[in-house]
Amino acid sequence: MKKEIRIFFTAMMFLTRLPVPKYTDHSQEYLEKSARYFPLIGWMVAGISWLTYVVLNKYIGEDIAIVGSIIAGILTTGAFHEDGFADCCDAFGGGWTKEKILTIMKDSRLGTFGVVGLISILSVKFLLLRELPKFTPSLENPSINVFVNYGNFLLMLLAAHGASRLMGVYTIRFYEYVTDIDASKAKPITSKKPGIGTLAVATLFALAPFALLDIRLLISVIPMAIAAWQANVYFKKWIGGYTGDCLGAIQQIAEIVFYLSAIIILRYWI
Repeated sequence: MKKEIRIFFTAMMFLTRLPVPKYTDHSQEYLEKSARYFPLIGWMVAGISWLTYVVLNKYIGEDIAIVGSIIAGILTTGAFHEDGFADCCDAFGGGWTKEKILTIMKDSRLGTFGVVGLISILSVKFLLLRELPKFTPSLENPSINVFVNYGNFLLMLLAAHGASRLMGVYTIRFYEYVTDIDASKAKPITSKKPGIGTLAVATLFALAPFALLDIRLLISVIPMAIAAWQANVYFKKWIGGYTGDCLGAIQQIAEIVFYLSAIIILRYWI
C-alpha cells in the first residue's frame, strides 16, 4: 500500500503543480508505473475546476465561472497538456519532414499555429462547458447542497478528465515513442510500456464516473477513442510514433470530443 501511495504521488508530481510529500522523487521505477493513476489525477483536476465553477457561479456569474474553471485546471496542471497541444500545432503546421517537426516541437517559443490552436481549443472548450450545466436538475429551487445542484456537472467533468487521460495511457502502450528528441515530457514514463494490469486499473478509474451517470453517456468514450486513434495514426505517419507533446494534444482533443459527444447525447437521446 505504501508503494502504491508513492506511485500515486509520483503521478501527481508528474502531471500537476500540486504539492506532494517530500519523499516523492523522480524515481524511474515509480514513474513507469504511475500511468495507472493518470485518470485519477484527472479527477483531481476536474474537482478543482468544478469547485472553482461553483464558487464563481454563486457570487459572480456563469460565464466567469466557466472561464475560472478552465483557468483553475490550467494552473493545476501548469498548462501541461495545453502546452503539448500548442507545440503540436506549431510542429505539424510548420514542419514537412520528421526532423523539422521534431525540431519545431522542441523549440520553447510559441508560433502562429500554436497561438491559433490554443485560442481555438480554449474557445471551443468554453462554449461546450457552458452547455453542460444546462442538463442538470432545475435550479429554480436550489438545494443548499451544491452536490445536489451540480452533481451531474461534477460527474461529467470527472468522466471527461479521467477518460481523456486514459487515451494517453493506451497510446503509451500501443504506439512507439519517438526517441530521437531528448526534451520530451513523456520520456521518463515511456522506457517501459504499461502492462495489462496498469491498463486495467487506469481504465477502471477512467470509467468509474459513468456508473453514476446515465449509462448511455458511456457511448461518449467511443468517439474519444476514435479521435485518439486517428491522432496517433497521423503522428505515426509523420514522425513514426508519439512524443510527450503528442500525449498532451491527445488529452485535449479527447476532452473536447467527450464534451461534444455528451452534449449531443444529452440533447437528443436522454
